[in-house]
Amino acid sequence: MYKAFKYRLYPTSSQKELIAKHIGSARFVYNLALETKITAYLGAKANLSQFDLIKQLPELKKECPWLKEVNSQTLQQSIKNMDSAFSSFFKGGGFPKFKSKTSGGSYHIPQNVMVDIEKSELVIPKFKKKGIKIKLHREIKGLIKSATISMTPTGKYFVSILVDTQTELPTKATISEETTIGIDLGIKDFAITSDGEVFDNPKHLRKAMNRLKFIQSKYSKNKGKKTKQKLALLHEKVANKRKDFLHKTSTQLIRENQTIALETLKVKNMIKNHCLAQAIADASWSTFVSMLEYKADWNGTNILRVGTFSPSSKTCSCCGSINKELQLKDREWTCDSCGTTHDRDVNAAVNIKSFALKKILSGTDRKNHDELPTLVGVMTHETHPIASGV
Repeated sequence: MYKAFKYRLYPTSSQKELIAKHIGSARFVYNLALETKITAYLGAKANLSQFDLIKQLPELKKECPWLKEVNSQTLQQSIKNMDSAFSSFFKGGGFPKFKSKTSGGSYHIPQNVMVDIEKSELVIPKFKKKGIKIKLHREIKGLIKSATISMTPTGKYFVSILVDTQTELPTKATISEETTIGIDLGIKDFAITSDGEVFDNPKHLRKAMNRLKFIQSKYSKNKGKKTKQKLALLHEKVANKRKDFLHKTSTQLIRENQTIALETLKVKNMIKNHCLAQAIADASWSTFVSMLEYKADWNGTNILRVGTFSPSSKTCSCCGSINKELQLKDREWTCDSCGTTHDRDVNAAVNIKSFALKKILSGTDRKNHDELPTLVGVMTHETHPIASGV
């Protein structure tokens, strides 16, 4: 099983300069490889593989000698990342974008990563004479496989170390109605469970909006480094608060339940509604679901899905009749058939649980991804994004 551990780095001035060179070189090679691949396809209908592009690196280093100052495997990894993005496009993903120069960035070290516990230093290629100071706030459990160095817009440095814990994923728990909960994600309340538990939406971005607008206005008039830094710090603070909330909420739900049923949400389509886009983005549903998925694998918890178009809010959880007149503004409604008064969100959570269990426990074969729930597959470092565990 693979896990990633994230730590704060404290590089010296010379080390910061070398990290910046790695980030810039990785971005340069990525963009050049993408341009070469596009040009070759449009011109000669040739599909250059990652190996064809990697073979061109020695000649490129002759034209750009400054590329010799950075780790060669980092440059190769940039090409591999670009090729993966290109392959993903043909599988239904978005077309790869050219990387722009920003105040942050990252680069990947695929191997030869070591951590000196006694000196609290990270030892990587090009930094072997003197390692980078690292804050080891928790133990690294497992065999180190690779690392990613990143720099935030506020000037902080981090390393995400991928390790093989050399342990097997736990067996999934048995699915039963008693140990299953349904979760309805929302804006007014972040999450509501079928048991009636409500997780308030902290709305971090909305609370910081007045301060952000003030600093943004000041930055637009005076584009100084100090004002820009204040804006970056506030955005970072909002992002950290949101991530902390998502980690704590997802961890609590995973530890307290053996099976969780969720509704498949098309977030990209939902944020096209300009009235709700900011609120939806602030809630970060996609990130939350991703956290639930990989933590579920770590703890042997099941994740069930129901289709996007399942009428979870409009269906009466008591008699099954559908209220076709229900609108988004209606937070409570009374069933015309049985007379039961429902809280919209709790009713939706109960239906999500019911829909998911009905398909799974009845043994119905999966024919349509949008109509039937699915069990989340086992995560690997190649098929699922890894985040720092909490």
